Amino acid sequence: MNRLTVEETNLLSIYIGEDRQELTDNLTAALPYMDGDMKEIAKRALSKVAAMTEAEYGELALYAADEV
Repeated sequence: MNRLTVEETNLLSIYIGEDRQELTDNLTAALPYMDGDMKEIAKRALSKVAAMTEAEYGELALYAADEV
């Protein structure tokens, strides 16, 4: 598994949902509103999440941004 960077983890925490599919749906929906570097971080994070197994995704330490 490709490890997530701090930036990718932080971005995923903003768009986290009930499951992996909701997370990817949320982040994909936000892509058109992102620019340059942020869009590249999001695309890289999406590809890493897509390559994860359900077990690997379940082990991620992601928390809703307002809960930290």
